[in-house]
Amino acid sequence: MPHFINMKDKSKVKSQKSKLDDSITLDYGSGGRKMHRLISELFLEYFNNPILRKFEDSAELNLLKSKPDYCFTIDSYVVQPLFFPGGDIGKLSICGTVNDLAVKGAKPIYVAVSFVIQEGISLKTLDKLCASIANTAKSVNVPIVTGDTKVIEKRTDAEEIIITTCGIGKILPNFQNPTLGASNIQEGDSVLINGNVGDHEASVILARSQFDFKANIKSDCAPLYCLIEILAKEKCRIKMMRDPTRGGLATTLNEIADAANLGIVIDEDKIPIQKPVKGMSDILGFDPLYMANEGKVAIIADSKDSNRIIKIMKKHPLGKKCAIIGEVIKRKHGLGVWLKTKIGGLRPVLQLEGFQIPRIC
Repeated sequence: MPHFINMKDKSKVKSQKSKLDDSITLDYGSGGRKMHRLISELFLEYFNNPILRKFEDSAELNLLKSKPDYCFTIDSYVVQPLFFPGGDIGKLSICGTVNDLAVKGAKPIYVAVSFVIQEGISLKTLDKLCASIANTAKSVNVPIVTGDTKVIEKRTDAEEIIITTCGIGKILPNFQNPTLGASNIQEGDSVLINGNVGDHEASVILARSQFDFKANIKSDCAPLYCLIEILAKEKCRIKMMRDPTRGGLATTLNEIADAANLGIVIDEDKIPIQKPVKGMSDILGFDPLYMANEGKVAIIADSKDSNRIIKIMKKHPLGKKCAIIGEVIKRKHGLGVWLKTKIGGLRPVLQLEGFQIPRIC
């Protein structure tokens, strides 16, 4: 959930509705500025409350203590094709929910799964997806405890399914006081990533066979909890974590910078990107910084502990390509994120208005 405007002045919000289009377009689901405006200027007007106003990946809840001790999250997944190199929509749904809890420092303890299935989908396909969901949940020892199923009339020739997952997690002791969040961030903090960016979106695009070239690219789709649990046990001085999914690393870092009212500068030379992803992006006119990931965590950490965090992550399969990619700075010209280019210049890294084409979900 991205960071948005203060909702205390509802009259101001109502006057801003004119910025929205008369009808919803795909842009509003992209993770970019239009999606932010839709939530800020419409949804939040009706659903506004102190927990939601924090705009985190998961809601922090005080269930047993006076301070947050549990997290709760929900998300829906739709992707074509249903199966892609490195994953499928079933695996994706569990990883997404587990990761939204994990980046808030919470151990996933229960998950619910809901299916909206288009008539005509084969039982073989549904069986494979259920097996994938079960195996992914088992890999992080989280049980699926409830769910729901709906069937809708056939709308497309392709097999189609929408999966919604929600999860509850218990915040790990090392991340309870203070809980992870933008208010902890200070100038000089380091920005880290646990591996290559853009792999997921690249793999889905290639799986659609819309372009006349091939590359060996697999989605990074993976549950991050096991890696983050290690960082917690090692008492790493982490200020905030986010998983850069829709809108990619660029959008996620902009949201963090806006929430902290600070700036972030990232070094183009230090951002890990696979050569096949970079090559495909150059051909299609993409920017890997805006491409979706499903097994990455962006970390803001105390600079004095950043090298130790890198050493710890490199020992884990999901952190072998990790890197320190930037630092937190004062806000420059009202903009949040800046890229130090290979030739030494600085250019702003803005949020997209809509989405890169082709859309992947």
